[in-house]
Amino acid sequence: MGKYRSNLPQLGEHIFLTDGGIETTLIFHEGIELPYFAAFKLLGSDEGRRTLRDYYARYAAIARHRGMGFIFESATWRASPDWAAKLGMPQAELDALNRAAIEMLKPLRSAFETARSPMVISGCVGPRGDGYTADARMTADEAAAYHRAAIEVYAQAGADMITAITMTYADEAVGIVRAARAAGLPVAISFTVETDGRLPSGQALGDAIDAVDAATQDGPAYYMINCAHPTHFAEALATEARWLTRLKGVRANASKRSHAELDAAPDLDAGNPAELGRDYAALRRRLGHRLNVLGGCCGTDHRHIEQIAFHCTAEAAQAA
Repeated sequence: MGKYRSNLPQLGEHIFLTDGGIETTLIFHEGIELPYFAAFKLLGSDEGRRTLRDYYARYAAIARHRGMGFIFESATWRASPDWAAKLGMPQAELDALNRAAIEMLKPLRSAFETARSPMVISGCVGPRGDGYTADARMTADEAAAYHRAAIEVYAQAGADMITAITMTYADEAVGIVRAARAAGLPVAISFTVETDGRLPSGQALGDAIDAVDAATQDGPAYYMINCAHPTHFAEALATEARWLTRLKGVRANASKRSHAELDAAPDLDAGNPAELGRDYAALRRRLGHRLNVLGGCCGTDHRHIEQIAFHCTAEAAQAA
């Protein structure tokens, strides 16, 4: 049973950090080859697990130093059947690595968690498609069936929750919510958007959140945005609509490039960490501090998370 499964601490207003862009960090900073961005393959070796432990420890230490909570997001964004098949990996091995992803995080939580810094373990579920386009579309029932095995493994391994990262259309998100609830796990849904603030499917962000809530009776614990720069979605948040009250988290890209530009780029655009931190503080002011799950996506690393923590702490102190 997950430690926080029945009472997620991030549902309050205390700030919770997450890690940054794990795949881009491993590829560009650690020099590790990750076919299909499949970081979960590292769980299959002692050296790989050591690399992942060091990666998470750096972020957890930032949260503890700042007195903020932390969400350990498992390295399993690509750990689903279609991607495993591309790697020549059978289902039994995929299940074992998904279990290992959660098990590895438990001693890290024990090492870094304090009363001021509660730490949640989340099983990360990525899209069946590539995350930049709304391809490989499924019905909600098909999505529930596709993601069910991984979600059940995370539940059995003791995860506190599920976070679906880089969702590109509503039906897949609905299926994940249904599978998570069937497994007894709370779930957060994180949509990605293009430079116009709309999902890759073309649907408006608010419409997608409303659609998932309507199909699941407000099933998600909360929603997030990831894999986009704050300048891409700031205007979409200029509303008083109900769906905005359901948004609690952001894992933004360091770069202001579009998905298409990032996909074609041979280099890493790390942007400006301090500027990104100020952007997060501005988003929190706009949303009345409901936005309290803060991390990074493509191109971000510990420097960006440090700046996000600094600027949001300073901003919170000024507000108080």
